[in-house]
Amino acid sequence: MIRADAEHTSNSCDLLVIGGGINGAGIANDAAGRGLRVVLCEQHDLAAHTSSASSKLIHGGLRYLEHYAFRLVREALAEREVLLAKAPHLVRPLPFVLPYRAHLRPRWLLRAGLFLYDHLGRRQQLPASKALQLPPDGPLQPDIQHAFEYHDCQVDDARLVLVNALQARQQGASILTRTRCVQARRVAGGWHVELENAAGQRLFYQTSALVNAAGPWASRLFAEVLHEPAPHRLRLVRGSHILVPPLVNGHHGYILQHTDGRVVFVLPWDGHSLIGTTDVDHTDDPGSVVATEEEQRYLLDVVNAWFKRQLQPADILHSFAGVRPLLDDHAGSASRTTRDYHLDLQGQPGQPPLLSVFGGKLTTYRRLAESAMQRLRPWFPAMGADWTANSVLPGGDILDPEAFAGELRQTYTWLPAPLCLRLASTYGSLCHTFLHEHKSLQSLGRDFGEGLSEAELHYLHDREWAVNAEDVLWRRTRLGLGFSVAGKQALGDWLAQR
Repeated sequence: MIRADAEHTSNSCDLLVIGGGINGAGIANDAAGRGLRVVLCEQHDLAAHTSSASSKLIHGGLRYLEHYAFRLVREALAEREVLLAKAPHLVRPLPFVLPYRAHLRPRWLLRAGLFLYDHLGRRQQLPASKALQLPPDGPLQPDIQHAFEYHDCQVDDARLVLVNALQARQQGASILTRTRCVQARRVAGGWHVELENAAGQRLFYQTSALVNAAGPWASRLFAEVLHEPAPHRLRLVRGSHILVPPLVNGHHGYILQHTDGRVVFVLPWDGHSLIGTTDVDHTDDPGSVVATEEEQRYLLDVVNAWFKRQLQPADILHSFAGVRPLLDDHAGSASRTTRDYHLDLQGQPGQPPLLSVFGGKLTTYRRLAESAMQRLRPWFPAMGADWTANSVLPGGDILDPEAFAGELRQTYTWLPAPLCLRLASTYGSLCHTFLHEHKSLQSLGRDFGEGLSEAELHYLHDREWAVNAEDVLWRRTRLGLGFSVAGKQALGDWLAQR
């Protein structure tokens, strides 16, 4: 096998990955790092759907212990430590408060669950759980006096996808956004795959192996692209979130129990409180999903049952929803459906393989990608060994965003401190790419708002596949909430000219 150049001169590859969410990007990155020639196609933008509409957590999944998902929780707990080291600019430790009320889960059950949470996986950087006595002047209702504290991690989910795609490209993969797979069929020695880009151009690839990482479209791809029945059914479950003014001071989250047995998170997010999520079966198009009024009311009711400050619908600044493509295990309720993943491999040695990803969660994407490559090894016996556990993702060669922001302030003394922190926590060391040639704030070019400069936009357009204002504001920079209508229009116009 010969490593590909950044752009393939011939339309042939070893592995073609369909889907640019976290699993597709993770598999493409892992495969490219093993020396395979890789192409990834995504019908929309990278992380355009489920992978940018999560609760922004890297976590073991405390509530999954109730469903005896010990293997999944153990794997996810271990991955917290791995991802903290791989992407310290995107993955940050986050303490959680789990308040206790006697009529919900008993105290012994919470203690037992947290004991397992502390000991099931490797825990090197994150502290152990502990009991808390809550002060009467705290943000919670006055009858809540006891709680527990434990630690998980928070992540910029969309950028985690982005940096995996960036690293894949650095290692020779071709990343084709706004390019959908319209047909794939087995031929002698591999797969013949037909793609169509946003301009209507048809691209043809011959690939040795095909990976279906289409997320919510994984089952539909069998009928529409492969023209054969899907081996498994997906249960599409909608998870909705709302963003409100900050409910608490400080950088910590809350995990709130509800009388229906579910839990709801209240998380710090860019100076606001992010509240989620719901578990509702979704039967409509996974590409057009919104948080319904009923779901938003549900989230408000849960929070109001625990917090002194009572939220109203008018407090909702923004809402979003994503569709989780869960493996249908015929669980009675959506919230009980497994969050584990299943890799379905079709094809015997000597036949071109098709590997399909069903289910999965953000936290375990790297292990999923490793498992996928292990399943494909019989077809690529010369490929490299596992490598992603100890490899830093692009921009992650820093200690932490705060320390790196201080370094930026020393290097670029003309940069305002708040902008240094935003760039550090968004790009890590990658921000040097568009800063190093400049000597003043003015030389960065036009400021479109919130410190978003032309220099940064050139980088996002040229290096990170950003095409429109939504790509930039919601999946590359997290600046969407603070942008004016006029600013969004100006930004869109600038990008359209490119």
